[in-house]
Amino acid sequence: MRKLIIAALAASVLAPVAAGAQTYRDDRREVRDDRRDIREDRRDLRQDRQEARGDWRDYRRDHGDEFRRGGYAGPRGYRYRPVGVGYRFAPEYYGRDHWVNDWQRYRLARPGYGQQWVRYGNDVVLIDLRSGRVATVFNSFFY
Repeated sequence: MRKLIIAALAASVLAPVAAGAQTYRDDRREVRDDRRDIREDRRDLRQDRQEARGDWRDYRRDHGDEFRRGGYAGPRGYRYRPVGVGYRFAPEYYGRDHWVNDWQRYRLARPGYGQQWVRYGNDVVLIDLRSGRVATVFNSFFY
């Protein structure tokens, strides 16, 4: 009788442990599958961006006259320096005189709230108007 009671106790203790191990394996499998799905989504997004970039380059090549604009007149003391994302412009560089209001004509993305496309030399830059920080840069955009 004593062996029967010990066996029952051992079974009651080991059964949840075995079930917990199975649940743990299932959870790891789900995490692995989720990560695989995320990688595939990122790959698809990257391919979509490459296709859109290629379409834009083809458009720019075929409609080159639209990208030829007059000389750029920057603010007093202006000197061109290449900029990158995160660079902070002084307010004189992103005043209304430098805005690219016809962004659809150039197939640029719609600027977000509080943002504006701005011409800077031959580049076009998406700027946050509140802080002056650069969000996107297209170098040598204009000819």
